Amino acid sequence: MRRKIPSSASLQAFEAAARHGNFARAAEELSLTEGAISRQIARLESLLNCRLFDRTGTRVKLNPVGARYAHHVREMLERLDRDTQYVMGMPEGSRSLEIAALPTFCSRWLIPRLSGFTSRYPDITLNIAARTDPFILTGSGFDAAIHFAHPAWAGMHTQTLFQEKLVPVCHPALLTEKNIFDQLNKLPRIHRRQNPEAWPHYAQQSGIALDNPAQGVRYDLHEMAIAAALAGHGVAMVPRIYVEKELNRGALVAPWPESDYLSKTFCLVKPAETGINEPALQDFERWLQAESLIGT
Repeated sequence: MRRKIPSSASLQAFEAAARHGNFARAAEELSLTEGAISRQIARLESLLNCRLFDRTGTRVKLNPVGARYAHHVREMLERLDRDTQYVMGMPEGSRSLEIAALPTFCSRWLIPRLSGFTSRYPDITLNIAARTDPFILTGSGFDAAIHFAHPAWAGMHTQTLFQEKLVPVCHPALLTEKNIFDQLNKLPRIHRRQNPEAWPHYAQQSGIALDNPAQGVRYDLHEMAIAAALAGHGVAMVPRIYVEKELNRGALVAPWPESDYLSKTFCLVKPAETGINEPALQDFERWLQAESLIGT
């Protein structure tokens, strides 16, 4: 069946007119005449069989249907522009992968190691996007995801990488008492919003008495919690793999035991059918497994 797709000229004319709320300014932006903008929008309205603008004399105003359509058209044009520029920038004969991963994992574990991947596979371009929650991988545009093991990945291929273990960390200047367990109870606690039970579970598992372990500030990302700990705002419960450099150079300290109970499993998630990027994805998977063995 033939698809009903408007011309790019009509869509660009409509998007500009909708954004400016004026045909004349849209014409100036696109280096066209006002009459040309009007004709393009008329063709679009004819195809859609509905009005997108309300007209009063020479004045036009986007109506509710037009406003909703303009939102979708703008997103589509922006995505098409990004994808076009991406393809234009790819060296001839190169391969590429689209990977979704947890934000702090990207910035603190994956990206610092990518020079090794690039030197080994210079023909593979690795594009990374942040995703905090599990999602439907098939049809998402991603070749794979690096995330926690989760029931949402049922039906996908998952390759275990390593265990994440949480540990309380703080700025060394905050340790003013000899009894570090009493000190932990007195320090302000920093929470990750998506894991509100971390501190209560840690208190129960470690046997360290904490008054009201749920008390304290909350941040969306581990990266934010780490930044707060580095700034001396309190003690944060974070994965040790994210703060190894800070612990090694003394910017943060972790005198308290890490938690085995609070560990999660990192894994590489692939669609049931990987498609044309399978060879590049296999190369990435082998490299990732090797780094997981030496980097945890």
